Amino acid sequence: MQRLTGKTCVITGAARGIGRAIAERFQAEGGIVILTDQDVEAGTAAADAIDARFLPLDVGEEEDWLRLADAVPVADVVVNNAGITGFEQGVVPHDPEHASLADWRAVHRVNLDGTFLGCRYAICAMKATGTGSIINISSRSGMVGIPGAAAYAASKAAIRNHSKTVALYCAQQGWRIRCNSIHPAAILTPMWEPMLGDGPGRAERMAALVADTPLRRFGTAEEVAAVAAMLAADEAAYVTGTEVTIDGGLLAGSAATPG
Repeated sequence: MQRLTGKTCVITGAARGIGRAIAERFQAEGGIVILTDQDVEAGTAAADAIDARFLPLDVGEEEDWLRLADAVPVADVVVNNAGITGFEQGVVPHDPEHASLADWRAVHRVNLDGTFLGCRYAICAMKATGTGSIINISSRSGMVGIPGAAAYAASKAAIRNHSKTVALYCAQQGWRIRCNSIHPAAILTPMWEPMLGDGPGRAERMAALVADTPLRRFGTAEEVAAVAAMLAADEAAYVTGTEVTIDGGLLAGSAATPG
């Protein structure tokens, strides 16, 4: 059954990783998919691969969102997925003591400002019909402290809270516009490749990174996309203001056998 037939679905950061997997799943579910990304070459290739539409978008730029609103004035589903860790250009201090204000702001510009602008766009694109689904990609890191990635963790925690605010606001207006957040943990995407490498010891490094995860493996982008499809569909019409954690049981507690 195609659950998104006829629905216009806008996805940010869709050139690769989780965003691309969501785009592919939404297309398979019958959605009219619009991929956006600031990487024009990769975004165009991803859209061409599934016969979808691509529009360039830097989520931290308000002018880009205004152009998107002109191009796509009405949407049924908006997925705010675009995000950065702060380590894309190499290892820099991101702990609470040594992180620079510039690096802190750079992460929040994309992750938090981008989500705020995306939610604002979504509300305007949905309120004419009074219905729709906003899905914000947060992180397991938004639910716990991460000493070495303070800006990332703080931005993802703010996304979790803002999703609830948006959900309550839309309900307050009498709209059937829902807003929920998804919180992935270790999902095997290109972001992990610099840490994993492709030489000897890759399997051991992978195992070490998920040693504390009860299911003892990385999740897949397709598993995140499956949850996004559920939240986007009409069958989730009573689900709003909540979060779904996809972490292999990590936040549930310890799966260690008592000695």
